Formats: sequence, C-alpha cells, structure tokens
Amino acid sequence: MSDFLVAAFGSVPWAIAAFAIAGLLTVVCSVRLVALGDALADRTGWGEALFGAVFFALATSLSGIVMTAVTAANDVPQLAYSNAVGGIAAQTTAIAVADLFYRHVNLEHATASLANLLFGCLLLALLALALLATFTPDLAVAGIHPVSALMIGCYLGGGLIVHSADATPYWQAVDTVETRRDQPQSHGDLDGRPLELLWIRFASVGLTVAAGGWIIALAGETLVSATGLRAGLVGGILMGLINALPETITAIAAVRRGAVTLAVAAILGGNSIDALNLVVGDLFYRGGSIYHAVGPDELFLTTSAMLMTTVLLGGLLARQVRGWGKLGFEGTLLLGGYLAVVAVLAL
Repeated sequence: MSDFLVAAFGSVPWAIAAFAIAGLLTVVCSVRLVALGDALADRTGWGEALFGAVFFALATSLSGIVMTAVTAANDVPQLAYSNAVGGIAAQTTAIAVADLFYRHVNLEHATASLANLLFGCLLLALLALALLATFTPDLAVAGIHPVSALMIGCYLGGGLIVHSADATPYWQAVDTVETRRDQPQSHGDLDGRPLELLWIRFASVGLTVAAGGWIIALAGETLVSATGLRAGLVGGILMGLINALPETITAIAAVRRGAVTLAVAAILGGNSIDALNLVVGDLFYRGGSIYHAVGPDELFLTTSAMLMTTVLLGGLLARQVRGWGKLGFEGTLLLGGYLAVVAVLAL
C-alpha cells in the first residue's frame, strides 16, 4: 500500500467513512443529473433512449471509470476488474429496484424499445469478449490486449447499429395502454436556461461523481490491504454497489419524474460503458493483460452479469404486465440472483 494511501485513510474506519461520504455525494449528484439529463434529451432532440444510453450513461459511469483506472494503476488488477463487472450486476438489479417505484405496470413492459434491446445485446457481446480474452495469449499491443481494441470497435459499431436501427426501424414493440413513449415535457426553470449552460452543469456534476470514484478506489484498496478481504468481494460488491449508485438513484428519480425510457436506457448504456471499463483497466495495468490477472471471483462476476443481462432482455421481450411479487418475472429473478451472487462471494 502506497505512502499516499496510508496518509489519505490510514485505517479501516477512515476507509469506511470515505465510502459513506463518497456514496452520499454520489446520491446527491445523481438526483441532479436526472433533471439536467431529461432536459438535455428533449432540448437536443436526441430523445431519452439515445441520450440516456450514451451521454447520461457516461456521466453516471465516471466514478466507476476512475475506480478502475486508479486501482489498476496501483497494481490491484482484481479489484479493478471486479469493480467493473460487479457494477454491471448491481446496476442491472437496479432496474428491478426502480420497478418497485413504478406502480402502474411492470417497468420493462412500459419501456420496451428497439434501442434498449440492442444495447442489451451489445452489453452481452462486450462481456463475452472480456471472458474470451482470458483464454487467449497474454500479450499487449500499444499497451493493451488486442481484445481491448476489439471491445472498443464493438462498442462503436454497436452504437452505430442502434442509431441506424432507431432511425429506420424494421422492428418495434407493440404499443399498449401502459406503454410510455418518450415525449418532450416541461422541465421548469431549466427550459429557460441556455443549452450551453445545461451542458456545463451536466459535465460539472459528472466530474464531481468522478471525484467520488477516486476516493472510493483508494478506500477499497485500504480495505483489501488492511482486512485481508478478497478483492472480488470488495470490488464486486462494496465498490460495485457504490459504482451502481448513480444509475440506481437516477433510475428511481427518472421513474418518479415519468422519464421511464431514460431510466432503463441509462442503466443499459451505463453497463456497456462499464464493460469498456475493463479496457481502461487493461490500459492502466502495467503488469500485463488485466484479463489474465483475474481469478475465479472475477470470472464468476462476469458470468453472473451476462446471465442477469439475459434475464433483463427476456423481460423486455416478454413484456409481462404484472408478475411475481408485483414485479415482472425478470425483476424477481434479478433481485434473487444478485443476493445469490453476494452470498457466494461472501463465503
């Protein structure tokens, strides 16, 4: 553990306090991001699905990106990797949590769209590439593993497919009385503010979330070093939950504001960016390929995230109006599945 880390936190209680403070900061900023993001989605004409899956997802993922970069640079690759994939698992579960606050109908029924389905497929492809990388030779080109370059290309190509398919759709979800299409709405004082100012405020809040991620990364390293807890548990669950806070809070806030498409799009888009977090970790980790530095816990988290994403896609396709436990079947399975993941890692 570096001298700076000792000076910054020094002990487990200080590390826990840092987790709490950074988590609270993330919650406050996340609520603010919803109002700004919803206004920008309407003012730019990009709509909640595209804006939520790209710009909004990037802003809410900044803390996780910083966590991964810092821990990878500090030679803790398992913590960096597990933070990224653990955040995906937690954020996917956040859709079920947001569904609890949307009492009209199953949230996936109301928000099924071609863009959301395609971003879910993109996420599965990115996670599959990361998993496949562990079976390839441990090598680097220009400082990163070749699969990292493939993941970047996959994300960019997938984004173009989503955009073109949304512009000229050959498939669409059937509207029902409970379907909530993205419609421009009033945003109060934000409607009278210059568009440039909204972008500046949106970026400022996002950078504040990123600063919280830096603090959490150092605190996570302290916990692993001082307590002997497994990196998979600390990164995948503790840091993963903090990583998922922006998406969780914004999804709940968006649902309460009626921006249900933004809620689901931000989580699916944020998950795709979190998968690219592994590329960030690979770039900052100087001990070789980050994909070859992981252990069973990290591979378990990756597979769990893929399974949970598949369940979510099934829910978006089946569009159950109301299911188990006043949620769709996918919401109940996501909540139960995440608790099972936590239990396995805690053993």
